[in-house]
Amino acid sequence: MDMPRNAFKHALRAGKVQIGMWSSLCDGLSVEILARAGFDWLLIDTEHAPNELPMVTHQMQAVAATSCQAVVRPPWNDTVVIKRLLDAGAQSLLIPMVQNADEARRAVAATRYPPRGVRGFSAAARASGFGRVDNYYDRCEDELCVLVQIETRAALAHIEEIAAVEGVDGIFIGPGDLSADLGYLGQPNHPDVIKTIDGAMTRIRAAGKPAGFLTGNEDLAQHYIDMGCLFVAVGADIGLLNKGANHLVERFKK
Repeated sequence: MDMPRNAFKHALRAGKVQIGMWSSLCDGLSVEILARAGFDWLLIDTEHAPNELPMVTHQMQAVAATSCQAVVRPPWNDTVVIKRLLDAGAQSLLIPMVQNADEARRAVAATRYPPRGVRGFSAAARASGFGRVDNYYDRCEDELCVLVQIETRAALAHIEEIAAVEGVDGIFIGPGDLSADLGYLGQPNHPDVIKTIDGAMTRIRAAGKPAGFLTGNEDLAQHYIDMGCLFVAVGADIGLLNKGANHLVERFKK
């Protein structure tokens, strides 16, 4: 049995823009609907969504049946949680609230087997095809993608050091928490926030790493694609459902 290829990671390395969608509904069917729409990647969230490992596994199975690629966000930069997600088959992870190079190194180490890291060994996890993938332990690192999320002013100060950490495959700017830390809680599109993010994106690209972003604002999404962001989530399942439901209510319950 061959190793599953991480098309998302290889596309980033080739400099190809990857358009994604955020998923927080914690359901395999909703994930499958989004994945079949044609997005390059789909974020399965466990930080701000009531998602647990069995549910995430079902969602990854739904995505695996399509050309879309799953990216899973753990609730924290936690070695045990990351181990469990990897064993369940996650190949791309978005690690939240990474503040400095040491925390970035810890995130990478959680995805590597000793001596390069601290990932625990399992002989027959889903990630290895239940033990059927040839030489999984020697080859899995080539298909694992580690993305780190910068969400505070403190983290912004360390962009270059974080980017220099071996094994970091991309840097994502989290607009919600960053806007709060900048003093604009609930205002991720405030001009001062956008100015700060623009500067961060320029520095990430100058450091030679793919940059990522999330927004439901189509103009802003295009702005960051034009700036050179390579992985951009252009919407979220809850936002789509809210917008569609609100439209119908307004149309028929005036």
